[in-house]
Amino acid sequence: MKDIQQLYYNTFGVSFYWIKEGKPLSRRIQVVFKDTGMYLTAEQVVEFADIIKNCGGGNCASCSMSKCCRKFLLKTPVPEIDLAVDYNEFLQIKDLIDGTLFKIDLFNYLSKECLN
Repeated sequence: MKDIQQLYYNTFGVSFYWIKEGKPLSRRIQVVFKDTGMYLTAEQVVEFADIIKNCGGGNCASCSMSKCCRKFLLKTPVPEIDLAVDYNEFLQIKDLIDGTLFKIDLFNYLSKECLN
């Protein structure tokens, strides 16, 4: 795992920067969960977070069938790709993307704002 700089992980997936020639390739973030890998720009990760926020889990939280529903389609920042997920997978993806954005913001803050 020396070829990556991990950003965030949970029990469902991981996000990281690839490392090339000893430096992280921070222009894109690799997000991997289940059987899916997405190589996204920071802007696409923000867009994905907005999609997830506006989706609300397909209104699963207020649905009486949320625990037994099979799948719904979750849009991604790549227009050609939607993900078929259940509500628990949706929550794990939301956590993964939110955690990734937090870490990106933290790294940016520490590397730019905190230099004395």
